[in-house]
Amino acid sequence: MSMNRVLAVVVEHEQGKIKPVSLEVLSASRKLADQISGKVIAFCLSHEANSQAELFIRYGADEVRFLTHPDLQHYIHENYAFALLRQLEKLSFDYLLLPATNNGKELSAVLSAESGLGVATDCIALSVNDAGEVEAVRPVSSGKAHSTVRFSGKKPHILSLRPNVFRDSPHSRQGEIVEEKIQLSELSHRVRQLVKQVGSQLDITEARIVVSGGLGMRGPENFKMLEELADVLGGAVGASRPVVDNGWRDYSNQVGQTGRTVSPDLYFACGISGAVQHLAGMSSSRCIVAINSDPNAPIFSVADYGIVGDVFKIIPVLIQEFKKTLST
Repeated sequence: MSMNRVLAVVVEHEQGKIKPVSLEVLSASRKLADQISGKVIAFCLSHEANSQAELFIRYGADEVRFLTHPDLQHYIHENYAFALLRQLEKLSFDYLLLPATNNGKELSAVLSAESGLGVATDCIALSVNDAGEVEAVRPVSSGKAHSTVRFSGKKPHILSLRPNVFRDSPHSRQGEIVEEKIQLSELSHRVRQLVKQVGSQLDITEARIVVSGGLGMRGPENFKMLEELADVLGGAVGASRPVVDNGWRDYSNQVGQTGRTVSPDLYFACGISGAVQHLAGMSSSRCIVAINSDPNAPIFSVADYGIVGDVFKIIPVLIQEFKKTLST
């Protein structure tokens, strides 16, 4: 079995806050490293080093490397890719792991294309085989089947991990902290004044509670009710494809085969019939609550809890009761 292999993790942050999925990726990397006598290096690309290094170490990093530059305050894939490719040229890694978020998927694709590295996206399980090599499991065919990926060829092998799957608790550990002020390409100057518009809503792929609505909500104005429920619970609002096709919600809210795949702790399906395309995007949720006036709606076949009734009467009651419960 090979020894002293290195797993590199790209930490993702937004508006100065570390995304929880990055801690999940660190935890998953730590478990792999312990099985293959490996080392975990966390890369945090930012405009300055921050106080989160100890947190990264507690979640599994042996070394935290801050790559700093004034133009790294916001995520721009050209800048991130340029910086990471320079690190790949200087240092030797066996595996490079990223969150399977919008940014992580984009960055992994760019790194793969630029360097000719293999990539496995949206992984939901990791293991080490008898030969001491890492294997990854990822969904295929809209989640109807799983494929096992084995890596060969040029290293590092790139993996992106699905949010809300690889959770673990932090542990007391020791690690090294390094800051490296880096140079970027001339392109970085062109985006220096970029002001990124970031919505107040959580990304539905990362949210641990998702409140989704379908055509049963009858109109875009009624999604304010779902927004209120999501706000009370600290979650995000999703939607079915017909809702997005009708222009009631943005595509970024769409859950399903042609939209986003979510794996929250709690998924509310409000006025959603449960077409197979929608189920493909949310059936891996830990707990599904379906609210529909049609007792024969397909959504009830996957629901852990089903409420047959009028969403316009049920949702306000849920909001009121959750407010009472959460305020005590």
